[in-house]
Amino acid sequence: MAQFKYVAVTAEGTKLRATTEAMSADALRNELLGRQLEVKKISEKKTFGKIEITKQKVKRAEIMHFSRQIGAFVRAGIPIVDAIETVREGTTNDRFRAILLDVAEQIQTGIPFSEALARHRDVFPSYYIGILRSAEITGQLDVVLDQLSLYLERDLESRQKVKSALTYPAIILVMAIVTVVILVGFVMPRFTAFFKEFDAKLPLPTQMLLDFSDFTQQWWFAIIGVAGALILGGFLFLRTDTGKRTKDRFFLRLPLVGDVVQYAVIERFCRIISAMMKAGVPMPEAMQAAIEGANNKVYEDALIRVREQMLEGEGISGPIIQSQLFPPAATQMLKVGEETGTLDAQLDSAAAFYARELDYKLKRLTSLAEPAIIIFMGVVVGFVAVALVSAMYGVFQNQKKFK
Repeated sequence: MAQFKYVAVTAEGTKLRATTEAMSADALRNELLGRQLEVKKISEKKTFGKIEITKQKVKRAEIMHFSRQIGAFVRAGIPIVDAIETVREGTTNDRFRAILLDVAEQIQTGIPFSEALARHRDVFPSYYIGILRSAEITGQLDVVLDQLSLYLERDLESRQKVKSALTYPAIILVMAIVTVVILVGFVMPRFTAFFKEFDAKLPLPTQMLLDFSDFTQQWWFAIIGVAGALILGGFLFLRTDTGKRTKDRFFLRLPLVGDVVQYAVIERFCRIISAMMKAGVPMPEAMQAAIEGANNKVYEDALIRVREQMLEGEGISGPIIQSQLFPPAATQMLKVGEETGTLDAQLDSAAAFYARELDYKLKRLTSLAEPAIIIFMGVVVGFVAVALVSAMYGVFQNQKKFK
């Protein structure tokens, strides 16, 4: 039970302000309407411990388990509302618990399962809702929920592989940055005092290193301010459509990285279209869901044009070939599937093929990224070491001459 504040008006026109407990805002609204009150405002009263700066995230793994469990309950003949309530009691995510409560209440008022989920599109993707809507029509809800759970599981595995592959290079890069900061901020200032004491004539690399250290010591606040402003500006820019499009175009053009991004998008596109076709979703809706699931503005723009051409009767393989964003192997599979009426099977094969290729590209990328970062770190540390040793050697030679 949660606490809610509400403002309502009686039949006589008297305004009421009160705080009460209820299962949800919708449940309280129904209760007030039953008391012949006109509801003006309802808001949940948050305690200090429950105040959230941002919404709690519902992970894809949560949606995957939800799909699998609801599918099992439906197959066993358990009413959908009871199934949702059982799953809700087992989840520890407060936001997901609230969403499931709202979904169950909406179903009890006569709203279909897919439409109740559609109220929470920020958690349930469009393709997910579209597939469920078709499953409700065909009466294969349990089968489709199992297919969705399998798709989400494969998608999670792909994302996990990407994260795992990039973890080690990221750690090495962070260590390299920390090493440079320690050298410049703490080690070099001590050598500066040492060399000034002996009034030594320093080699150019050493002088450059010490000047850089002095600059960072004197202007560290300006450096941090400029860096912070650039990071904030970049973050805000990347939240815009133009920024996202620029970022996606940049990564697609990078050697090795571009292949990884491209194969990840194509694998996701093929899996979404295939899953929706198997569920009986019309191709225009399947394409729209695939566009929203691409997570890449360059591909979204191209696929929007593909969908428009498809609606004009040009098919799918021809417009995709014209986009020049899909490799020949993918376009060939699409063409064969379209001509033979086995598009869903060909898309499944394409998704499996590009999942394997993505693994290979990731391994290749990490195998090259690790030594590159180590070499960079070695060059930085080596340059500092050579600069200091050569300067100390010069100081030692000068001291010998004076003796």
